[in-house]
Amino acid sequence: MITIVNYENSNSHEVAESIKQLTEDYLIADNEIDICRADKIIFPGKGDAVSAMKKLHLLNLFTVLRIIKKPMIGIGLGMQLMADYSMEGNISCLGIFPGTAVKFENGVAETINEGMRPVKFKRESILFNGIDEEAKFYFNHSYFLPLGQFTTTSSKNKTEFTASIEKNSSFGVQFHPERSGEAGLKLLKNFIEL
Repeated sequence: MITIVNYENSNSHEVAESIKQLTEDYLIADNEIDICRADKIIFPGKGDAVSAMKKLHLLNLFTVLRIIKKPMIGIGLGMQLMADYSMEGNISCLGIFPGTAVKFENGVAETINEGMRPVKFKRESILFNGIDEEAKFYFNHSYFLPLGQFTTTSSKNKTEFTASIEKNSSFGVQFHPERSGEAGLKLLKNFIEL
């Protein structure tokens, strides 16, 4: 069973439309019980970090997402919320990945990175099995995780940043696979088939 976490601004229904093309064995959930019963967890996100973290606390999902040991993938803001901290509102996040989400700086890079962009492979990841090195993915964000020891791919908006990350059975992608065509669908399939 794939559980897609639903909370304020999570774009869970959009992700579910992509998952539906791969399996019928999924549900959208906003409670601890369904998350604990899951075989794998998809943690999507869009919008701002402060509102998202407040909603996770209100739904009592903060602790379960921090401690659960099942494969989980964060998408977009979801990946940033899996890090230690976000400079967006200066808030502590789930602490699954080391690092702090920071904003693209004015004058150094465009403050919003939006559109189809290529990624550069940094180290091997099962998520990218069968995906061409020339593949492009859809990004839409103004905060990012800097490169780190768990970065698996990077992308660039003048500043090079973490496009995907992997630590143990936890994964994150800054881009939106549900909006990235065949490459995005393949990445979701790889996660489902872990």
